[in-house]
Amino acid sequence: MGATTHRLGYGSRTAFCFLSLFLGCCGLFCFFPGVFAQTPVFRAGAATVNITPKLGSGIVGNFGNPPPAAHIHDELHARCLALDDGTTRLIFVIADNVGISQEVFDEAKRFIYKETYTPREHVLLAANHTHSAVSAGGRGKKRTGSNEPVELNEYHSFLARRIADGVRMAINNLEPARIGWGVGRVPQHVFNRRWKMKSPVLNPFGEKDQARMNPGRLNPDLLEPAGPTDPGVSFISVQSREGRPLALLANYSLHYVGGVPDNHISGDYFAAFADRIQELLKADRQDPPFVGIMSNGTSGDVNNIDVKSPEPSYKPYEKIRIVANDVAQEVLKVYKTVQHKDWVKLGAAQSELPLQVRKPTKEMIARAERVLTRPDTVKPAHGLEATYARWMLQAEERWPDQVDIILQAFRIGDLGIAAIPFEVFAETGLELKARSPFKPSFTIELANGSYGYLPTPEQHQLGGYETWLGSNMVEKQATRKIVAELLKLFEKIK
Repeated sequence: MGATTHRLGYGSRTAFCFLSLFLGCCGLFCFFPGVFAQTPVFRAGAATVNITPKLGSGIVGNFGNPPPAAHIHDELHARCLALDDGTTRLIFVIADNVGISQEVFDEAKRFIYKETYTPREHVLLAANHTHSAVSAGGRGKKRTGSNEPVELNEYHSFLARRIADGVRMAINNLEPARIGWGVGRVPQHVFNRRWKMKSPVLNPFGEKDQARMNPGRLNPDLLEPAGPTDPGVSFISVQSREGRPLALLANYSLHYVGGVPDNHISGDYFAAFADRIQELLKADRQDPPFVGIMSNGTSGDVNNIDVKSPEPSYKPYEKIRIVANDVAQEVLKVYKTVQHKDWVKLGAAQSELPLQVRKPTKEMIARAERVLTRPDTVKPAHGLEATYARWMLQAEERWPDQVDIILQAFRIGDLGIAAIPFEVFAETGLELKARSPFKPSFTIELANGSYGYLPTPEQHQLGGYETWLGSNMVEKQATRKIVAELLKLFEKIK
């Protein structure tokens, strides 16, 4: 028999060609996988949500009974920034408040994870420390030592919900973007508010301190500042691929400015900076809106009062505007030199660090009881004796033995950001900047909680308001442990 020839029909030939092409591509991918790899796209989005409380709410930030809010000078906001490198997403939220408890932030993060699937360790939530807002303290076992479930009042629940809404809005606004950063210097508005005094100073516990907070202008007993300041203003800028400003997140180590009437609600210089930098960048009336953000650096011992000079006269809000403008002008100057990048690697790491809580001694409790039971006709030796006496009795009954604080480290390309839930002293921030493997680096304080002041062991030895039990609640070696842990987190994401 002759050989039989089989011919492929059109459909068979087409299938054969596709099969050959597929197998060929598979072979090429095996040998040259990078040829077919998708180039990651860096994206950024920002949003602002209103968190203003109702009038009549008590304004906290100073001693005494919180005065009821009677006027809203400027609305309070949570300012949100989302960054995404194609693999990792980071969220930053800075809220106009003196300090927000971990319980409130935890509730916001619960919403954020449920609604956006963003891991909690990739979300940094912080207060900026305006002294013209209402309490966001929350209540729960982390703060009081009780076993009761967390109880959030109406405003706390509203705040958590709005923060989460802002994050969703920022993610909705994600678009292809480029990013850059820079560091300027604004030394003229930062002064260490703790001073070593020539003569010892009485404290509310009947003891003598060497250091005094806010010792008064031109005080003849002034010796020298008890610590340094950090004049640096760091910032991150994100633009659209066409160069349209999307957002700018700045960081400056100044406690707050003040000069706000007692019953006014205001975002202080943090809000004024956000408005001014938008104006300077000519980013008004955009869609979506540009978002300016000022976070609080390590400023637990820093204010804007030069006690070596006579007190000038300022109208309400005048100095806030001066500080905000000076910082914004410096940022603008550096901004003009920044080379924005189309893509950078993002990273985040988080840990919970256990810290022992300081407790009053038997002698302190006995003295507190005497102070609170003595006749009103007895003149107190210190103006805050009764306040701290009440805190000592509360500490004995309600404070836990330990708190587990959240620490975070982030990388944005070569830039590093640390997050600490205390009012941190400037020297700790300077140490982290010097020792961080990322250059530049900065620290956002009052992040993921608000646990009071964080003096170094050396500052504890000097005494002063920020070191008093009640102002500070954790072990005196806490800064050593926190810095060591943050450096480990930085190494994880390096």
